[in-house]
Amino acid sequence: MAANIALVDDDRNILTSVSIAMQAEGFVTRVYSDSEAALQAILDNPPDLGIFDIKMPKMDGLELLRRVREKSNLPVIFLTSKDEELDEALGLAMGADDYIKKPFSQRLLIARVKSILRRAELVKLSDEGAETEGLEPLVRGGLEMDPARHLVKWNGDNVTLTVTEFMILETLANRPGVVKSRNQLMDAAYQDDVYVDDRTIDSHIKRLRRKFREVDSDFDAIDTLYGAGYRYNE
Repeated sequence: MAANIALVDDDRNILTSVSIAMQAEGFVTRVYSDSEAALQAILDNPPDLGIFDIKMPKMDGLELLRRVREKSNLPVIFLTSKDEELDEALGLAMGADDYIKKPFSQRLLIARVKSILRRAELVKLSDEGAETEGLEPLVRGGLEMDPARHLVKWNGDNVTLTVTEFMILETLANRPGVVKSRNQLMDAAYQDDVYVDDRTIDSHIKRLRRKFREVDSDFDAIDTLYGAGYRYNE
């Protein structure tokens, strides 16, 4: 059965373009330009995933997520502007799964949607007691990662990561001491032949380090090898 995606944005051009792109990939879309109407519809008939703009009148995306979270664990991707880093951090802390900055590639958004839906299905199977091969918890020194539930801890403290950040860290931590090139990390984090440049991976690494240093100022488990890539030190 095709996954059902709820799109919430006060920009009708974005709603139209994203909806067309999603439908071309076989998804069913429901579009809302009014976040209050979207909230009621999402609670009455939950979709499989939500894509919310952050800046909206009446009720912004953060408030929409908060109220949805009172009733549901619906996977959510935020659409954000370049100057909304604080809102991004708050949204992730509230339980958003990922964010994509405007203007964005439709192919990138679709790749993120597919990745999050795959992970949501694995979480469901794990919670039901089904076998989830290859998703055993990973422990590397102070790092604990549970791929089935998308949970990360450092020395016992929770660290909130986006799906993209999780995949990059998991790729590094799976092979401690082994250098991973930017291209290898791109392949791990961006599927379906989505192109991103080197600076995107560098930005993800910077955010990973920042998030871990928020719980441990001495965190230094991710090394940069200039001209080669990155590695995880156990």
